[in-house]
Amino acid sequence: MLRIFFLFIFSLSLIACGKNQSLYEPTIKIDPYQSYKEGYQAFEKNDYFFANKKFSEAELNFDKTELAAKAAIMSSYSLYGINFYDEAESNLERFIKTYPADKNIMYAHYLLAIIYYEQISDEKKDLKPLLKAEDKINFFLRKYPDSEYAIDLKFKKDLTQNQLAAKELYIAKYYISVQKWIPAINRLKIIVTKFDRTVFVEEALHRLVEINYHIGLIEEAKKYASILGYNYNSSEWFKQSYKILNKDYKFVENKKTVQKDSFIKKIIKKIK
Repeated sequence: MLRIFFLFIFSLSLIACGKNQSLYEPTIKIDPYQSYKEGYQAFEKNDYFFANKKFSEAELNFDKTELAAKAAIMSSYSLYGINFYDEAESNLERFIKTYPADKNIMYAHYLLAIIYYEQISDEKKDLKPLLKAEDKINFFLRKYPDSEYAIDLKFKKDLTQNQLAAKELYIAKYYISVQKWIPAINRLKIIVTKFDRTVFVEEALHRLVEINYHIGLIEEAKKYASILGYNYNSSEWFKQSYKILNKDYKFVENKKTVQKDSFIKKIIKKIK
């Protein structure tokens, strides 16, 4: 009986060994150069999903750090190409931590800024992507002010500023609609002080004239009307503000100014 027991144990050990051997059988090594080549071919055909798969595979199997980094940045762009923003963002953040000295580190920061920027929606939606875009664009312009990507991001920064101002104006108008004058004034002041180069500053100044006049702060209303008149005395917003303070005033259009503007526009068209 004891002999049968030992034979049984021995047979189990042989089976276990056989299983362990199958577990540790050597696998076929992936050629990272071939993976990268296949990834690039797919990339050229705009097949970004397959390209990402092959670039990720190449990164894991490259021995040289600079080649692994190159595959990683290509993988990130492929994810961006199919609008997998969250995955591309994670990939780029990992790239920045893993390959901080790589030659493509500047491009990684730029692509992150673009990803945040492209997720900006209108002023009624979530503010988080807008703030992230602004922070990343400012970071990039501080770190790489003279780079080829800086020109593009400077333009996008102006657009983010307009969007932030639009958000403040949207909130201010809500407070006006429910007659919460102080919160409305505070939001409008943010536009005037922080976003004074945006297209929304004229309306913000007019709303300040309107609210202050309505609540009896006439001198405050005149102050903002003066600022509006000094900087934008030909705008529709200034005309509306002036009418609030001068009920019977009628504006007469300056024909000479109109003709001059028209002439300038004609010259610009010829130059173009």
